[in-house]
Parts: sequence; structure tokens; C-alpha cells
Amino acid sequence: MKNLFSFMLIGAAVTAGLSAAAVAQDKLVKIDGSSTVFPATEAVAEDFQKVNKGVKVTVGISGTGGGFKKFCRGETDISNASRPIMAEEMKLAKENGIEYIELPICFDALTVAVNPKNTWCDTITVAELKKMWEPAAQGKVMKWSDVRAGWPEEKMELYGAGSDSGTFDYFTEAVVGKAKSSRGDFTGSEDDNVLVRGIEGSRNAIGYIPYAYFAPHASKMKAVKIMWEGKTPTAVEPSNDNVISGKYNPLSRPLFIYVNKKSAQEKDYVKKFVEYYLKHGSDLVKEVKYIPLPSEAYAMASERFAAMKAGTGFGGVPEVGLPINDILRREPTLTIKPGADVKKDEPKKDEQKK
Repeated sequence: MKNLFSFMLIGAAVTAGLSAAAVAQDKLVKIDGSSTVFPATEAVAEDFQKVNKGVKVTVGISGTGGGFKKFCRGETDISNASRPIMAEEMKLAKENGIEYIELPICFDALTVAVNPKNTWCDTITVAELKKMWEPAAQGKVMKWSDVRAGWPEEKMELYGAGSDSGTFDYFTEAVVGKAKSSRGDFTGSEDDNVLVRGIEGSRNAIGYIPYAYFAPHASKMKAVKIMWEGKTPTAVEPSNDNVISGKYNPLSRPLFIYVNKKSAQEKDYVKKFVEYYLKHGSDLVKEVKYIPLPSEAYAMASERFAAMKAGTGFGGVPEVGLPINDILRREPTLTIKPGADVKKDEPKKDEQKK
């Protein structure tokens, strides 16, 4: 009888332990995606967990594209994104029965940066950036003098976002005119810290990075002023005021979180986290050097989330230079716009061999 009682106690303890583990797992908010959005979401997650004991928030960095793949398969509750959801991702989400709520959370001034020892490149035009980064530049536009006469005949060292990054998609859309259209002979990474180290390490380096990664390193890098021909009368530097006023374009962009609608409806702690983000995010994103949205934009985003309005205001088509209120006034849709680029499914390996 004594042994039986001991086994019962052990069994009860194991059951209690398993129940506690299950509860702990149930209180997990899974987030992945953009390394650009990571600092903002991580700041909110840390603050949220302090006042919501028992809820764990994990924030991964697999790039906007990598994050959307997980999100559209139902593996995460929230996806960080430095650009809107694209048509092929909308298609994957629909196939897996995933509905999502699109919420802008702050602004980024995508920053073209050079090494402080670079004495010649203080301003650059969008046309020169295109000349530097378009696919036709590969193997041809190699020296600074190839971009502008009078610049040194020294080889450029190019640093930019990896192909799974929303920053890559946005930059190529804004500068080259087509998302993912880029030369391939540059150092690319979804980890912006890799790009920071590269730019800091060489006099001939130039790259594009999120402002939140530039600002803490401003003493070791130099932001290049951008001249958008026919759009801006002078070259404009990245700054809070220039982004809010709409002067810093076309490299000013909103950053997003995408929320799995089912997660928000069925997991109260996911819902509370998003509400906390929209309520306190304005102050927290400033701490990590991003630019808050206008207060009315957060109010509009909160209304959208409260109503659980699923879909995107873009329909799978990338756009740049849109005012934030215009984005939020669009009726969200889960329907892909006609003409949007939906990639065909790649053949399986065994089919490729045939």
C-alpha cells in the first residue's frame, strides 16, 4: 500500500508538471520574420512580458520572406515584415486556410551609408543608385568612377539585404523599379549587423540598411543624402522630420506586423500582445531609433484590429511612397489583384531529373 501511495504521489507530480508545461507552452506568442522590424518588436515583447507574467514571446529573425513562409503555413502567430505581403505569400496563406490582419507599426528611413573615410560620396541620386544596383551593373559598374565622373577609380564594396529580406524587395522596387531585380555580386545578408560591420570596415564600402541599425553606429558610418530627380528639389538626409513630412523618398517606408486572425481570436494573450503593441509601440519604437506613426494612424490600426478585418491593402502588389493614412484607409482584402506576380510552383526534384 505504501509503494502504491508513493507511485500515486509521483504520478500526480508528473501530471502536475506536464500540466504546468502545457500551460507554459499555451502562453507562447510565436513571432518571426524581418530583422528590420526585430528591434521594435523585441522592445515591445520585453516590455509586455514584464507586465504579463506567464506569457512568453519569442521573436525570430529569418527575414521577411522566410517569416512569411512560416506564417503562411500556420507556424507562427505574428510575422514581422518590412514590406507588404506579396501575391505568392497570399496564395500560400489561402491554401493553408490562414487569414491575417495587416498592421503598420512604425516608419523606417532606409539608409544608404558609407564609411566615414569616404570623402567623395555625400549625396547620390536615385538614378545613380539604380546604375549601381540594377542587374545590368553586375561585372560592369565596379568602380566609383563608373557611377559618377570625378569619383575615384577604386573598386566599390557593395553591401545590401539578402534576397529573403523585405528590405531587399523594397529597395529594389524603389530604386530599380522592380522588386528582387538586383545585381548579384554584392555581400548580402538578412542579418543587418553583418552589413553594418562591412560598411564600418572599409573606406570603399557602400550599402543600404534600416535606420535603426544606422543610428547607433552613426559615428562609424555616414548617411548619404538622397536626391530623387523630379521629386525632391534638393538631396535629403534620413531623419524623423524628413520621413514624417514626406521629404525623404523613395526610401521612407512603413513597417508591419501581420497577425494570424485565428490566433488573435482563440489566444487571448496574442490579442493582448497586439493591443499592447498598438498602444505602447509609439514610445518603444523611438527607443530603438525608429519613427512612430502619427497618433491617428495607431488609432486606425487599433480599430482595424478590434474589428478583426483580415487582408491587405496592397493586394499582393508592391508600392512605394504611400502616405500611411492612405494605406490604412484602404479596405483590406484577401484577394490577389489581377496582374499580380504569383510564382508558379517549382517542379519537384524527381520531376526535374526527367
